[in-house]
Amino acid sequence: MLTKVFGSAVFGVDATTITVEVNIDKGIGYHLVGLPDNAIKESSYRIAAALKNNGYELPGKKITINMAPADLRKEGSAYDLTLAIGILVASGQLKSEEVDKYMIMGELSLDGSLQPIKGALSIAIKAKEEGFKGFFLPKINAKEAAIVSDLEVYGVENVLEVIDFFNGKGNLVPTIVNTREEFYKTLDFPEFDFAEVRGQESIKRCMEIAAAGGHNIVLIGPPGSGKTMLAKRLPSILPPMTLKEALETTKIHSVAGKVKVAGLMNQRPFRNPHHSASSTALVGGGSYPQPGEISLAHNGVLFLDELPEFKREVLEVMRQPLEDREVTISRSKFTITYPSSFMLVASMNPSPGGYFNDPEAPVTSTPAEMNRYLSKISGPLLDRIDIHIEVTPVPFEKLSDTRNGESSVDIRNRVTKARELQSKRFETFEHLHYNAQMTTKHIREYCKLDETSLNLLKTAMERLNLSARAYDRILKVSRTIADLEGTDTVNSSHISEAIQYRSLDREGWLG
Repeated sequence: MLTKVFGSAVFGVDATTITVEVNIDKGIGYHLVGLPDNAIKESSYRIAAALKNNGYELPGKKITINMAPADLRKEGSAYDLTLAIGILVASGQLKSEEVDKYMIMGELSLDGSLQPIKGALSIAIKAKEEGFKGFFLPKINAKEAAIVSDLEVYGVENVLEVIDFFNGKGNLVPTIVNTREEFYKTLDFPEFDFAEVRGQESIKRCMEIAAAGGHNIVLIGPPGSGKTMLAKRLPSILPPMTLKEALETTKIHSVAGKVKVAGLMNQRPFRNPHHSASSTALVGGGSYPQPGEISLAHNGVLFLDELPEFKREVLEVMRQPLEDREVTISRSKFTITYPSSFMLVASMNPSPGGYFNDPEAPVTSTPAEMNRYLSKISGPLLDRIDIHIEVTPVPFEKLSDTRNGESSVDIRNRVTKARELQSKRFETFEHLHYNAQMTTKHIREYCKLDETSLNLLKTAMERLNLSARAYDRILKVSRTIADLEGTDTVNSSHISEAIQYRSLDREGWLG
């Protein structure tokens, strides 16, 4: 007897429907075709034990299974439940004309219980697009898939629940999620709050500007000055995610199997890879393609601590994603594009010893060591970082102050208002939403300077030996400072403040 059931393969961040054809005929054998990997080939052992332990059996006949399209490689153990249901129907142990109306996915344990799968949200979206009535999957993934409306999502704990459903038994009900209620859960109590930070008022101001304009930022300071602490609090002052952004972010984390809380992600991600990370770990890819750290940080923050300690070739692969807001991975057999629109926050010591420019500590690094250390960061990469700010240690008087500083919620309110101004300004542009994304053409149009401001900028560039690449960055940051004040024009005070945020362009740093 021939039967068809349906599963799905996740390729990149999108799903492709897989038709599983099961034919049972005279003879003995188990033949699985359609480019399955080893995990799928081993499924027969898991399926046999799971069915046996729940009162069913693998028929002792010739079982031929084709996974179409046959030229697309299938991977992972999530097809166990799909194959098991197909075998039961083809062998007459499960009689149902409804099986082909549902998407079915799940990894089986030997006792018939189901283990979580990756990409549940992508699969649910595809199931709805192709008109499936419902989706069976492990219960732990049900809330994530139920974000998709107009699709019956059944979270099951054991293969027996699926069998009983198609046999008209049991009381399995679909999982219902109020997407908007999940999305609009209060965000007024962030895990890391700027109110807890003592001192560092100038750095807080700088990070508020970075958040308001979506600017990439690098923090330069000696060990223990608070660089990591400040970076961890940046997501708390970014504007709340839109529903579209939340869906995009959840989809990527779902594909990677990294959805920590069931349901829709409503907080911006913060990714902090170790400096030993490979280029594949950072941008994604591999023999079985997976999104990397820059895609997991989509719509959030990517924090690179100790920036010069990263391998130079690893940092260089970030140049294209920082510019294009997406990363394309090309191999001989496939090409995948992952979204990667994130804010880059980096931190670094000012020298190998860590205490350059600190009057309280001796300089232990030679000029040659300094140049070698700082040269690990290429000019093209620095071209994509708008703000450089020096972080100095906090004096004891401020550390011992028991008063709380300004809360992240208050700062976020100002940031959100500035972003709203930018959204309105750039509403006619499809891929331009905030100041950091402006090109030279947009800078000339929206950052016009009067004579006083222009002379100030000219004087600063000459006296501080600022590089040419600093010019556009200063104008972008000035535009954001003006937006925080709610003014349409960029004036000399905005230029003056923005000039302070180009430390690495000055003579004595990178030359």
